[in-house]
Amino acid sequence: MSKGNRKIAKSAPDSLRLLWLNGFFKAWKKYAQVVKKLSDDGYNFTTAELGMALKRAKHLTRRGKRTNYEYIQKHPYVEEGKK
Repeated sequence: MSKGNRKIAKSAPDSLRLLWLNGFFKAWKKYAQVVKKLSDDGYNFTTAELGMALKRAKHLTRRGKRTNYEYIQKHPYVEEGKK
């Protein structure tokens, strides 16, 4: 993918949406795995900002206890207009 076609997220919720779009959440992911992936992609959000985005993401569900949550997609990403 060329740099001109690369989608850029300007907020934590947008970055989570991009990970979901790329299939990152097909399996359970721990918070640290999400942080590592975002960091590898060049995104460095604060703990509070990313935690709130994960909590509010309507396309993700979580399990576990505080400081040990895991996240997975509720449904796969499908472009609008396609089924």
